[in-house]
Amino acid sequence: MALVVRDARASDADSIGELARQFANYLRGLGDRTDFKLTAETYLRDGFGAVPAFAGIVAEEEGKVIGYLLYHFGYDSDKAARTLHIADLYVEGTKRHQGAGRALMAEAAKIARQAGADEMIWSVYHPNDLATRFYEKMGAQRIDDVFFMKLRADAISTTPSG
Repeated sequence: MALVVRDARASDADSIGELARQFANYLRGLGDRTDFKLTAETYLRDGFGAVPAFAGIVAEEEGKVIGYLLYHFGYDSDKAARTLHIADLYVEGTKRHQGAGRALMAEAAKIARQAGADEMIWSVYHPNDLATRFYEKMGAQRIDDVFFMKLRADAISTTPSG
């Protein structure tokens, strides 16, 4: 069966919404209690509005989307270089170990190079050993000297206190 990797389209919303649901269930099975909100509707809203928050690519087999990768660009001021941030990569469980994930990563690397990005970065849920092994086989390295932090945008008032 021929695997095709192409740009994600608005018409892929239902397929990506379903795959995102599968991905959320997979991660919940590993203990992740995140309130996952990527659906067909949020994919359309955030990926295809006036200012898209991300772009994406899909892997399809016989016209059926079997995997997706969503990304956006950032900037590493320490290196003075663009980076491609992978927001999500998921391949349908029954289609794993057949090259779709690697093909999506290879296409993302091509997109990164074309945009002048030096690196791709992403996060992996700690218990997700399947993903860790997959990425490490490609040569990805763990970043252990920094960690993520988060803060709700509405947590800090814009009015000066005093």
